[in-house]
Amino acid sequence: MKTINTNKAPEALGPYSHAMVVNNLVFTSGQIPLDTEGNIVSSDVKEQTKQVLENLSVVLEEAGSDLNSVVKATIFISDMNEFQQINEVYGSYFNEHQPARSCVEVSRLPKDVKVEIELVGKVKGI
Repeated sequence: MKTINTNKAPEALGPYSHAMVVNNLVFTSGQIPLDTEGNIVSSDVKEQTKQVLENLSVVLEEAGSDLNSVVKATIFISDMNEFQQINEVYGSYFNEHQPARSCVEVSRLPKDVKVEIELVGKVKGI
């Protein structure tokens, strides 16, 4: 097992790492739309989704993976009425490569953000 942390993504809000690599898989912790200073980037759900995916990209990179190596995504959203807007941004990151995915509405997310995403991917070259 290998612990992954990077200063290119916002610091974890609790006692957990950005990701863990086990064998040839990387499991990311859920990312929310914070910049590296820990600030919420916007109240707009599209901007939040974009920031979450950018944060995940740098975590995957640190783990030796990338978005094209993702096999499963789990999306947590605070309002299912914003699903289409989230899906639009998500689709711009996963247009040709489309991993398995779940999306669930939850009653509340950390810092009252609108979206959180976690990924499972394959480490490249293993």
